[in-house]
Amino acid sequence: MRMSSKSLRGLLKNGKQTGKEKGNNTVRVLCYDSTSWVLDSFKPAVEEFNKKFGTSDFTIEMDYTTDRLSPRSSTYAAGYDAVCLFVNDNANSDIIKNLSLLGVKMIAMRCAGFDRVDTKAARAHQLSVARVPAYSPYAVAEHAMTLLLSLNRKIYKASTRVRMANFTLDTGLMGMDIHGKTIGVMGTGKIGQILCNILKGFGSTILCYDVFENEDLKKAGATYVSQDDIFARCDVIFLMMPLLPATHHTINENILPKLKKGVLLINTARGGLIDTNALISGLESGIIGGCGLDVYENESEYFFQDWSAKTVKDPALTSLLGNSHVLLTAHQAFFTKEAVDKIVDTTLSNISEWKKGRHGQEHPNNCIPAMEILDLPQTPIKPPPQT
Repeated sequence: MRMSSKSLRGLLKNGKQTGKEKGNNTVRVLCYDSTSWVLDSFKPAVEEFNKKFGTSDFTIEMDYTTDRLSPRSSTYAAGYDAVCLFVNDNANSDIIKNLSLLGVKMIAMRCAGFDRVDTKAARAHQLSVARVPAYSPYAVAEHAMTLLLSLNRKIYKASTRVRMANFTLDTGLMGMDIHGKTIGVMGTGKIGQILCNILKGFGSTILCYDVFENEDLKKAGATYVSQDDIFARCDVIFLMMPLLPATHHTINENILPKLKKGVLLINTARGGLIDTNALISGLESGIIGGCGLDVYENESEYFFQDWSAKTVKDPALTSLLGNSHVLLTAHQAFFTKEAVDKIVDTTLSNISEWKKGRHGQEHPNNCIPAMEILDLPQTPIKPPPQT
């Protein structure tokens, strides 16, 4: 296997540690896609962990790279026990195989989603995969509401104008009362439930859609309806669903004629819930009056990186950036102090649990699916003996 200089340095660095230190007392972790907040949050937490547990248990040695996990950068993991990944790191089957050959035994996701990890390949190569199942659902729900309020009341436009000493008012800044409006919440998991409680305080009529109906929300006044009812009746629609084959492109060209004209669309869940070309079409026709997005279906190349001195080559993203009816943030809905603290604590705890022997499905935050009957090798049926 050909190795980059980074991977060779990793082997040499970790190979220098011998005896007791190299044995059971240190877990070596390489953290990919490490932007400034990752270093600012994880470095002191790792130091504190080692002070607390290092003398009696083991220590964590965490190194950082700004590169995302890819076929090329996977070689950096040579000599490490685990890798720590984020939402846009790619851990497909080939990369999983590379990591396994390099000696990696665990993938610690510092996020809830793991759709970019081939968990079946991880199981086949005996890698444990653990995630942070929840950090702060309040953060995401509050950010979704922030997007709605800013989009509706044109705060982003007004702030820019005032900074230019333009203090005039015109209809371009006019919004609507959220009180009394019909709001659709598609997906009533923990985040969706919190959002409904926030909306209740605004005095809105809340319509919900989910395959699993929440009785507490019903008692609080929310009503479960069909998707088509959401589309036809709602002034605002929040997308709060996981990205699954059944929810991919929930908003698409076929849905546009069903939407209430001028609807405001908010998505802080997953970019793939919206067909971006359909969204652009809906904005241009006026069917969609505005859109607040914290996610984008092709975000992986751009989000969490500085493109201010480069040319964005994605025409759909360029169209959204140039549309005055679109408010876009770069996947920051989760980004509160409370959420980051929870991410860091849970990630280190996940590594600790793995080190203590809770591997695969035994890990409390395991992502790997159970062995399915169809995955089991089929035993060939021997023909009956010739008589």
